[in-house]
Amino acid sequence: MTEAQRIQIGQVWQKNESGESYLVTQLYTEALATFAVLRKTGAENESRLRVRVERSAQGQTLPGFTHSLQSDEF
Repeated sequence: MTEAQRIQIGQVWQKNESGESYLVTQLYTEALATFAVLRKTGAENESRLRVRVERSAQGQTLPGFTHSLQSDEF
C-alpha cells in the first residue's frame, strides 16, 4: 500500500475495490482520531465518504485506498 507522508485537502486517492478516484475535501479531528472526508471525482452531488486516517512510522494512509500522484483527475 502506498502511503503519503501526510494526507492533505486536494489529494486524490483511488479506492482499491473499484478503482474509482476520490478527492480529499475535508480533514478533522474527533476524540483523538483524524478523519478524511472524500468525494468521488466528477460527482459533486453524490454522498461523501468519511474515512479514519491511519498513522504509522512511514506516514498517514487511508485504509482501502491508494494515494494517486495524479491530482489532475478531477
